[in-house]
Amino acid sequence: MRDPYTVLGVQKSVSEKDLKSAYRKLAKAHHPDQNQDDPKAHAKFAEISSAYDFLSDASKRSAYDRGEIDPDGNPRFGGFRGGAGARPGGPGAGAGFSAEDILKEFMSGFGGQQRANPRAGSAGWDPFTGSGAGGAGGAGFNPGRSQNLRGEDFNLTATITLEEAHAGGSVPLRMPTGKTLNVKLPEKVEEGQQIRLKGQGVASPLSGEAGDAIVTVKFERHKQFRRDGADLRVDLPITLYEAVLGGKVRVPTLEGSVELNLPPSANTTKALRLKGKGLHGTGDLFVTLRVVLPEAGEPDLESLMRFWRDQKPYRVRE
Repeated sequence: MRDPYTVLGVQKSVSEKDLKSAYRKLAKAHHPDQNQDDPKAHAKFAEISSAYDFLSDASKRSAYDRGEIDPDGNPRFGGFRGGAGARPGGPGAGAGFSAEDILKEFMSGFGGQQRANPRAGSAGWDPFTGSGAGGAGGAGFNPGRSQNLRGEDFNLTATITLEEAHAGGSVPLRMPTGKTLNVKLPEKVEEGQQIRLKGQGVASPLSGEAGDAIVTVKFERHKQFRRDGADLRVDLPITLYEAVLGGKVRVPTLEGSVELNLPPSANTTKALRLKGKGLHGTGDLFVTLRVVLPEAGEPDLESLMRFWRDQKPYRVRE
């Protein structure tokens, strides 16, 4: 990933509030649904989301600002210092650096967990012989054990549609590394459920196993359906004559439209229920009827309504 500050167009001193504001603005502008003709929209949106996830993690942001990790979260190990950085006259000065400098530089890559002095004799760990208090079986740094240091986990969000959640199967997920994985959704996946992708996290800094990718599922807001647990709700526009006379109308579902028998004099204050047409087939679909009048005025309809008002009034607001 590129520098996350550059991706979001903010300074390193940006506040948490302004960081969130910048992300929302960019995410809205580059969302794939708003840029369906742009083949790079998915990649751009994924980069923006990854940059925000990275900087909104206070510990990762601090480590990145200190130069301890790169934009992908991988540790940065400093090289051995030489030349002007060496201590003249110390051990190993003829090679341009001291053994103590080498050890300190080496140990800094492991968070400074073991303080050792190569000139301290058997009291400390000798990096050149592997002996001392921090050697095999000791509580200090163990070079054999450190080679199995596991990489960090990626924490990602997979935003899926209700149709994808309902159908199951696999969905594409762009990783912070740039590659795209097909992630298999659990059966009857729920929002907030987490999926662990073994070995798809940060590579080990040494020769240990890579971390995992922890993917949290998020449901995308639907243009038609409102979700209430496993139940779904949808508004269905109908004409005035359909409301009065009844008939057959098409109703959208997660599996395509179905035919609904509309009873005469359908009351729009109550929702019609389609059993088993909700999410995963375990919920129901509730259809709320919305009578829509012609946009242009209809003299005949107006005349009929005046007759009805004067000759056949009825009350609905008591």
